[in-house]
Amino acid sequence: MHLIKLGGSVITDKSREKTLRKDVLERLAKEIAASGEKAIVIHGAGSFGHILAKKGRLKNGFQGEWQLEYFSKVQRDVRQLNLYVLSALIDAGLRPVSLPPSMMTIYRDGVMEHISKELFELYMQIGMTPVSFGDVVLDKERAFAICSGDHIMSALSSMKGLESAVFVTDVNGVYERSPNEEGAKLLDVIYPDSEIASKMVREDVTGGIKEKIRHGFMIAEKGIKVMIINGLVPGRLEKALKGEEIIGTELRWKKDD
Repeated sequence: MHLIKLGGSVITDKSREKTLRKDVLERLAKEIAASGEKAIVIHGAGSFGHILAKKGRLKNGFQGEWQLEYFSKVQRDVRQLNLYVLSALIDAGLRPVSLPPSMMTIYRDGVMEHISKELFELYMQIGMTPVSFGDVVLDKERAFAICSGDHIMSALSSMKGLESAVFVTDVNGVYERSPNEEGAKLLDVIYPDSEIASKMVREDVTGGIKEKIRHGFMIAEKGIKVMIINGLVPGRLEKALKGEEIIGTELRWKKDD
């Protein structure tokens, strides 16, 4: 069984509100199906969530009733993206089922306090592919909070039978510095005690990779293989799920793994 995070930067154009990369999404869905592996699919919100969530200042919780309109619109829009993902998976021959975070998670002061793992397990037992996504959810202290797909990935990593967690992004993996800089070197493997990992978590030098590294190491600590790969390159996701060697970055908890 595998955890797959389809990043919002891969399946949407994050620079344009509610813009789907339909061809990329459909290809990734086919690669998941072609692998023949059981999987839980988590997807980011991308341009269906981040733009309005930022305008509504939803990240830090309730500040005024004016935010509630943004809350509703973000939930509506991420569900629209979720429907696109479900359709792509169905067309690829899978049997997906949607598990919205707002119905199965509770946060307290910005930290996930509960997630219903049993729902994922029960659906997988009957042969379905659970699908969840980044969303706005209840928070006992702040009224609401943002639940990211990366949070869900690490929260589900204690499930039995998990072989790997694959973060599908729009870059080849983790670089020593911003991949936009000339001569930036791709790192095949990083460890939590390495200087580069510490720097990235502290400074987020690669523009958005921080949370993937932080949650990725939480997963790797449990002995699960964690990969960050480029989903814009055809075939890489399928190969990753099959355990084949590919270009990307592996997050390892110990150097003797």
